[in-house]
Formats: sequence, C-alpha cells, structure tokens
Amino acid sequence: MDRKRGDGHRVTLDELLTKVDSKYTLVVLAARRARQLVDGAEPVIEPTASKPVTIALEELAAGKLQYVPGKAGIK
Repeated sequence: MDRKRGDGHRVTLDELLTKVDSKYTLVVLAARRARQLVDGAEPVIEPTASKPVTIALEELAAGKLQYVPGKAGIK
C-alpha cells in the first residue's frame, strides 16, 4: 500500500486492524469488497488508487465499510 490517500496519509496495517477484529477478517472484508468493485459497484470514496483491493482498503480506512461479526465457531 504505497499509495497515499488524498490527505497525504498512508494507510497502514495497524490503522486497518483498528477497524476489524483480526487480519483474517481484514482480508475477507477487503476481498469481498474488491469483488463487488470488479463486478461494477461504485466506490464510496474518491479513490486515489485504480486497483480494486487498494480501493477497498482505502474505503475501510476511511470508515466507509462495516461488517457484522457472525456467530463464533463453525458447527
């Protein structure tokens, strides 16, 4: 994530991890949102990047994505 957001601030892993409960959740959330973008969804921010995964991470860092944790464990 070498690209900078519009305010000149780089999105860091530490910053992203404050938005979710684990690295796994971060990866799944970013992948799902990136797939939506590839399939034609509009970004909810003015992206500074052109790649869907980076846009998804920028959206998460901007607080525009939310997730609802599911039930703990797989039965």
